[in-house]
Amino acid sequence: MRRLLARRMKFHLLGAFLVSVGCATLYKFGVAEPRKRAYAEFYKSYDPMKDFQAMKAAGVLECAPPK
Repeated sequence: MRRLLARRMKFHLLGAFLVSVGCATLYKFGVAEPRKRAYAEFYKSYDPMKDFQAMKAAGVLECAPPK
């Protein structure tokens, strides 16, 4: 029973560190990187003036009323 807490604490700290690094890695490669690629793909062909004209024609913008 001597030094039981210290031994268990080392084990749990190491385990918690490994789990957190694993979760961060899974998030980076499972969520963040695909999201970056999707945004890059979207903005390759994005035309802001075309989008503005579509919103203007739909009456979404109060500062630019449709004609």
